[in-house]
Amino acid sequence: MAHVAEWKKKEVEELTKIIKSHPVIALVDVAGVPAYPLSKMRDKLRGKALLRVSRNTLIELAIKRAAQELNKPDLEKLADYIEGGAAILATEMNPFKLYKLLEESKTPAPAKPGAVVPKDVVIPAGPTSIPPGPLVGEMQALGIPARIEKGKVSIQKDYTVLKAGEVITEQLARILNALGIEPLEVGLNLLAAYEDGIVYTPDVLAIDEQEYINMLQQAYMHAFNLSVNTSYPTKETIEAIIQKAYLGAKNVAVEAGYITPETVEEVFGRALRAVLLIAQNLPEELLDEKTKELLNAQAQVAVAAAPQPTEEKVEEAEEEEEEEEASEEDALAGLGALFG
Repeated sequence: MAHVAEWKKKEVEELTKIIKSHPVIALVDVAGVPAYPLSKMRDKLRGKALLRVSRNTLIELAIKRAAQELNKPDLEKLADYIEGGAAILATEMNPFKLYKLLEESKTPAPAKPGAVVPKDVVIPAGPTSIPPGPLVGEMQALGIPARIEKGKVSIQKDYTVLKAGEVITEQLARILNALGIEPLEVGLNLLAAYEDGIVYTPDVLAIDEQEYINMLQQAYMHAFNLSVNTSYPTKETIEAIIQKAYLGAKNVAVEAGYITPETVEEVFGRALRAVLLIAQNLPEELLDEKTKELLNAQAQVAVAAAPQPTEEKVEEAEEEEEEEEASEEDALAGLGALFG
């Protein structure tokens, strides 16, 4: 039987203890992260999470041992996501918050040939500090709209040189570095996280918060409308339901000509308009002076309500509105004269 170094046994024991003592266990890739950014990340995680860098094989053994000792077979699935230079990140933080923290902690890094870009790389339009030279020809060869203006290289319009997931070539790395564009990110890449029997992957954890807020707001409005339209009272909808019922009852009363303190004005207004409509079709000699005045007032209201030329002043529109209100008041006041 092959001899196992004592330090490896102790390391597995320590990793197992860490895994068993935290509700959330994540795997992160620290490969390619320089020592200084990694130390800064440790400082940022202090008090929130415990970062333990170790060998992949030892991490796998510790995960399997902890799964067995805790009787959590789902935890063992986390080992399937070990890759690169894996490390354990143990925390009590929600996996979604942990993922967001790790993403926000990443810093831009210069282009390196062979590296995969995490998002689209765009060369913005505008002047640069690059003097004329061979680099201009290289840009144009790649389709970048560059030309010389006032002794410097100028980019004519925004140009996307790489899509997310594409690899940086040596030529493109040289151009991006000359332009001062840093397309890479330095930080901890979350590989997977385990909590309460579920293994979360980055594609699940990478949510658009604003999109979810919009969805919740839309769902709330749909539920609110459904509650009001079905007259299902809740704390949030009872006021709207009562208002809707009030307006519905008032409309029924007005249509039926049922007089109440709330409907009297509209009922008499409808009656007045009906009487004036009849009067319009009668010979003028059959109308008394008061009726003629009411018809004349109605005609003035119609003229005032007609579309006005755009050059008319706002003050004139306000005067017409006041005239219309006064005419309606006169009409209601003279209703009794029609039946006298």
